[in-house]
Amino acid sequence: MQFFVNGLNGLLSREQGPRSMAKQAVLSMKGAVSILSAATSLGFGASSLPGQDGVSELPFYGRSPAVYPSPIGNGSTDNGWSTAYKHASSLVSQMSIDEMANLTRGWPGPCAGNTGEIPRLGISAMCFADSPTSVRGQEFVSAFPAGIHLAATFDRDLMYRYGEALGSEFRGKGVNVALGPVAGPLGRIAKGGRNWEGLSNDPYLAGVGLGAVTKGIQDTGVIATPKHFVLNEQEFRRRWDSELGHAISSNVDDRALHELYVFPFMEALHKGACSVMCSYQRANHSYACQNSKLLNGILKTELGFEGFVVSDWDGQMSGVASANAGLDLTMPNAGFWGPELIAAVHNGSVSHSRLADMATRILAARFYVHQDDPSYPPLSIYPSPHIHAPVDVQSNHAKLIHEIGAAGTVLAKNTNHTLPFKSSSPQFLTIYGYDAILSPSPWVDPARYGGGYDVNHNWNTLNGTLITGGGSGGSTPPYVISPFQAIQERVSSNGGILRWDFYDHDPARKTPYANADACLVFINAYSSESFDRPSLTDRFSDELVTNIASVCENTIVVVHSAGIRVVPWIEHPNITAVLFAGLPGQESGHALTSILYGDVNPSGRLPYTVAKQEEDYRHMLNSSGGVEQHFPEDNFTEGLYIDYRAFDKEGLEPQFEFGFGLSYTSFGYDSFSAKWVHKYPADEFPDSKIGIVQGGHPQLWDTLAVVKCTVRNKGDVEGAEVAQLYVGIPSEEEEEEEERDTPIRQLRGFHRTKPLSPSEEVKVEFKLTRRDLSVWDIVSQQWKLRRGKYRLWVGASSRDLRLSGSLVIPSEDSNRKIDL
Repeated sequence: MQFFVNGLNGLLSREQGPRSMAKQAVLSMKGAVSILSAATSLGFGASSLPGQDGVSELPFYGRSPAVYPSPIGNGSTDNGWSTAYKHASSLVSQMSIDEMANLTRGWPGPCAGNTGEIPRLGISAMCFADSPTSVRGQEFVSAFPAGIHLAATFDRDLMYRYGEALGSEFRGKGVNVALGPVAGPLGRIAKGGRNWEGLSNDPYLAGVGLGAVTKGIQDTGVIATPKHFVLNEQEFRRRWDSELGHAISSNVDDRALHELYVFPFMEALHKGACSVMCSYQRANHSYACQNSKLLNGILKTELGFEGFVVSDWDGQMSGVASANAGLDLTMPNAGFWGPELIAAVHNGSVSHSRLADMATRILAARFYVHQDDPSYPPLSIYPSPHIHAPVDVQSNHAKLIHEIGAAGTVLAKNTNHTLPFKSSSPQFLTIYGYDAILSPSPWVDPARYGGGYDVNHNWNTLNGTLITGGGSGGSTPPYVISPFQAIQERVSSNGGILRWDFYDHDPARKTPYANADACLVFINAYSSESFDRPSLTDRFSDELVTNIASVCENTIVVVHSAGIRVVPWIEHPNITAVLFAGLPGQESGHALTSILYGDVNPSGRLPYTVAKQEEDYRHMLNSSGGVEQHFPEDNFTEGLYIDYRAFDKEGLEPQFEFGFGLSYTSFGYDSFSAKWVHKYPADEFPDSKIGIVQGGHPQLWDTLAVVKCTVRNKGDVEGAEVAQLYVGIPSEEEEEEEERDTPIRQLRGFHRTKPLSPSEEVKVEFKLTRRDLSVWDIVSQQWKLRRGKYRLWVGASSRDLRLSGSLVIPSEDSNRKIDL
């Protein structure tokens, strides 16, 4: 019955859909009755509504607009998709209903997900495998840095190379579909349990990363699966529970939905994503995997998605409703489909064309990345106890992991040039803290470093060095270079001396080392799928830091964190240096010592805002929804204002702002310029006569303006700088600053320079597309260029703004044109 309830969600609404959806009418009462008939025919009566307990769903109908029918994919985006669709359509035309349905569901098999097969047509099963950082659970695979660590590099090239290397490992194991990368959660909730899997809480940075990793993976012939689409911003009550009731409903307005949460996925689609995973929770009271507004309306119509939508594992909540709303593949088993979907097609509840479209999309994705090539490797995925010949796919990826690990490390404090160490002279170092070494027993779950769902609930720290988070996004490293191991290698080669205590709460008072040159303290902040973080601080860890600092005048703190970590001890005068070392993967220790000893000048930048205290995150600190609510809700009342946008709006002073990071050198900015590219008139809206392709209207990706500057190394050591461009889009009306309907400034460009020698300068160029300068217009349901002044800033962070200027789109004329 659940599929009927959510299928009706919004069916009687008279809200007008986007202009591009003119042919997708809101379902009539006849359509609603047909769905009710299907519900009855499949044996789901009202009495079987899970956890009903007399609580009515009726007040929630219609809060998510209904968009039907589901668009039929046609491969019109480019020649690659066109060819793939012709091949797929030819095969699907030869299939029976049973055979088509066989492709749309999961089956038991060696992988996390396995589709059906059709041997008579030469169609083999597809293998779906975790994770966004590793071919999890397998041997001779690499453990890459987490998504949030990759984002901290602010480096497009590294993002692509990351995806390419990861994709090659999936391909080497014969995997068809890699379950990543991640931009949902975006990171709205500071304590969100899965924020570490994503690519920052800024939609532009997350989008660049999502697109680059997606392209890298798919260039190896593996299907990427950007996830979770969309609004999965907390772990608490993310799923239906037989005792508590329904999943949390993320209630969001149309502008915020498009400009924040959908925005990163547009980039991945533009780069050719073949699959998208829908999320667990409800969106405006309709489950995301059966939300026709999200799947039919936004993903497949506005954004022209040609590939297939796969459910999160056991995330399907209905049969007919999810099929008609745009879901193409349910995992990891039949869910509400299998024989029931076949019956629904026979009785007309689901059209034959909808089923054929599902099968066509799934096959077209395979052909788009050329998985029909005979050279595609055979499947080599095995359970842990299975004895098999090794299939080594690591290549030289350790070198790239080391490079990204160092590039994503953020230097947050460096008093009197404490760092880098002088490697040429002997040093006496003391090492403290549980994060400096490997856990004595990290393999409670052989597939997950640090533990799985069965043991990690509500962990605030990991007892051992932290290189990845928990849950399905975790990794299975072939080895882990701990900080202590890497530092000991350096100290021993330099003729130095080490002392250590990894467990004591106040070790320095018991055994002080008066001659030590520096005291290094290692702490971490853990996070995992299935629960949200209990705190952004940790009492034991923070007391350890202050205890060491109270007796050591040169205390250096290294924090491995799965997201935001508030640092209440940051102003202590004896704490001379602080490194946010993120989740760097298997080469953790080597990446760190590259920074400590100056082999690499730190250029990592914070991909989120670090507040002075937890309370500064206001209502976006904790997850929402109580255990007593049968239909829990999380109202996104902040609209567009999350993270640094919220801090800017509220006038809050952060501890460290978004985009912040120190270097061992300093940089100067100069020669700012900004100009429109074209002289011809341009409409406020993209040309309606041009068809939508995957990624949205093609004109959204046109470059409209170019901003330039120069960056010069003013210091005496080589280093790379991350120049950042922020744009202030004009408000609808000329309101006062505090009444603006757009954020004061938004990231719309970044460039990590090559390492610059002292006094060397480089020209930096930022290209601004139509999408970068547009807002989502809720009336026209299109991306709109507003008239007015576009303020521009270039600098080293969201608050360290060195250069400024503006571009103007003149006020409207009689032809409703703008002159660029």
